[in-house]
Amino acid sequence: MSPSPDLWAVLPAAGVGRRMGSATPKQYLDLAGRAVIDHALDLFVADVRIRGVVVALDPTDRYWDATAYADHPKVTRANGGAERCHSVLNALDALGTRAHAEDWVLVHDAARPCLRPADLDRLIEALIEDEVGGLLGIPVRDTMKRAEPDDRIGATVDRASLWHAFTPQMFRLGRLRAALTDALAANDLVTDDASAMERIGQAPRLIEGHADNIKITRAEDLPLARFYLQQQGRLG
Repeated sequence: MSPSPDLWAVLPAAGVGRRMGSATPKQYLDLAGRAVIDHALDLFVADVRIRGVVVALDPTDRYWDATAYADHPKVTRANGGAERCHSVLNALDALGTRAHAEDWVLVHDAARPCLRPADLDRLIEALIEDEVGGLLGIPVRDTMKRAEPDDRIGATVDRASLWHAFTPQMFRLGRLRAALTDALAANDLVTDDASAMERIGQAPRLIEGHADNIKITRAEDLPLARFYLQQQGRLG
């Protein structure tokens, strides 16, 4: 009998966060006395199901060493790339030396600090026996508009089957690695892991999570994230 596949986590964290308008990359901004990335890593480091975590960092990063998990034995670093997809692939390459192709990898945005433990549990439980894998998300509830080049409305889009895609996104290491390699060879800079899998004909499964799993992209997101962490009881 073959052993059960292991679970690993990857956090691409090489971005500079231009939309924040800050000299400090968004994953290192202060959130309730800790870096955003520390909150994002908390669940993965504490979860006994996850064997290890790889954080993909800019080679010139000067902030990581001051974070809570810089020297944690469960956390290792890899060189990030120009885009998210490059960073994820580099992290998967680093994992390939100690993980198996059939192991599961959970890729999570370093700037998503409010992932709920219950949502992480739901994702793993729903996908651990799945053929393809999938991702957390929520159905779109707002009216959606498609804009024309002059920012006038071109059409109202039916929202019935639309979802907001969140992370973590959970796929087999070997298949995701191959899918990202194929996308980059075609110069297709996919913006998430599910898109890479879709390119090779796979249909990832959508697992409904909670809307408070926000991504820090603007300054006003920080107080909102603090509020969500307080509501979750994660600030002590």
